[in-house]
Amino acid sequence: MTRAEQHKMITELREFEVRMSRDEEDAFAMIVRRDKDDEDLDRVAERTLMNLYTRYVEQRRGRR
Repeated sequence: MTRAEQHKMITELREFEVRMSRDEEDAFAMIVRRDKDDEDLDRVAERTLMNLYTRYVEQRRGRR
């Protein structure tokens, strides 16, 4: 995953933060901090980001 793709996914997920569970919020906050600090995400963080993106953003697009 490129840094641009990662940043786009994070930006799109921000509007869904209020719908996330506490654990998902914590994981997302960690990913946002790492993105802000220009750190690379490890495989676990990338997988978490992909799961959150699929769960919230892609599901919403499918309902439209």
